[in-house]
Amino acid sequence: MGVFTKDWSLRTKGKGTYEITDSVSDALNESGLKQGIVSVFVKHTSCSLVLMENADPTARVDLERFMDDLVPDDYPYFVHTMEGPDDMPSHIKMCLTQSSENLPFSNGKLDLGTWQGIFLWEHRVAPHNRKLVITVLGE
Repeated sequence: MGVFTKDWSLRTKGKGTYEITDSVSDALNESGLKQGIVSVFVKHTSCSLVLMENADPTARVDLERFMDDLVPDDYPYFVHTMEGPDDMPSHIKMCLTQSSENLPFSNGKLDLGTWQGIFLWEHRVAPHNRKLVITVLGE
């Protein structure tokens, strides 16, 4: 059983989804492993990771709009607002999604469905430098 770990960062431009499938695939290729599991973890509490359709960007637009309706930035009852009105909503959105994804791979390639992609979902309005860890376990 082999283990490969890569620290990686992504600069966001603010709210939205950022596809990271190619970067995860690059780390998998760099590992030299042929089958197993790739784990992607984001080291923040105001962004998240999602597995989502990557063919039609309007699917992500709808997801983002729905989440903003569910947890609006201007919700008047939040107490945790030291970093701005989008602070607590960003934490809740992360909790409703996830901070890691585990994906199978075989023959050195991610076993994703035809229209699946891995996305970092930035929940904050301002740009941020997001740190991620990609861990490949396999043989």
